[in-house]
Amino acid sequence: MGGISLTTNMSSLNTQRLLAKANEEVGKSFNRIASGDKIAGPEDGNVILIQSENLSADVAAMKQGARNLKKGESLLKMAEGALNELSAILLRSRGLASQAANGTLGETERRAINIEYQTVKNEIDRIVGATEYNGTYLLNGTLSKGAEKHIVLQAGRDSSAPNQINLNELSNLTDVSTTNLGLKDSELTSQASAFLALNDLTKAIDTVLGIRARVGTTQLKTIHAKDAIDTQIEELTAAVSTIRDTDLAEELTNFTKQQLLVQSGSAMMGQGNISQQAAISLLEEVIV
Repeated sequence: MGGISLTTNMSSLNTQRLLAKANEEVGKSFNRIASGDKIAGPEDGNVILIQSENLSADVAAMKQGARNLKKGESLLKMAEGALNELSAILLRSRGLASQAANGTLGETERRAINIEYQTVKNEIDRIVGATEYNGTYLLNGTLSKGAEKHIVLQAGRDSSAPNQINLNELSNLTDVSTTNLGLKDSELTSQASAFLALNDLTKAIDTVLGIRARVGTTQLKTIHAKDAIDTQIEELTAAVSTIRDTDLAEELTNFTKQQLLVQSGSAMMGQGNISQQAAISLLEEVIV
């Protein structure tokens, strides 16, 4: 049986300690409920905090990677649109060359056909010189494998090869000007020149179709890569939520519990002085 102490009230000290702890827990629960975040700092678990911060950093990097891929897809769409127009021009040009190669045509008719041919041929170079995305010209060889500077899409959380897409290596979009397609000096002023133009146009069409196939494949790759990143972002976000987000039902239960402890602790503070009062009463009896 414990004795009665006049100088040290252990019951009161113990009650004060528990009351202070309960008050602290009430404050923590209040902050968790208000912020929706159950990790306020290292005091809530240093390892968990580091893990959640690393995952959050990965999510931020991958969200930017998804935006990068979307921009790359937009660039490739612009290139494909211009290439589609070039294909239409080349097909029209081959039709003109076939018409000019017909032996029943007179010189006047052939000259008229050549005027149209030169006009649509010049349009090829105009499109090549005008197709650009954010300052990058797309049809002049900038996107070819042999270009001095390659356009690389950063698509993941770090700079490793699996997290990057090299548009030059995949699309190899070479210069499609009339010079590079072998059409610079092409003309339809005679039947012989029309025959030559037909052969050159057939090669040019095949070249452009090959480029379009590579560009289309690259575009599909960026779309699939973005879809994959979006899925990873969703899963990582769910993981961060599991670690950091407050379980409202659990926290409200804890908040109520700690409030009850504060109330009961406050009530017991007065009771903790009973032993001291007993000691004083005993002294008064002895003195009397």
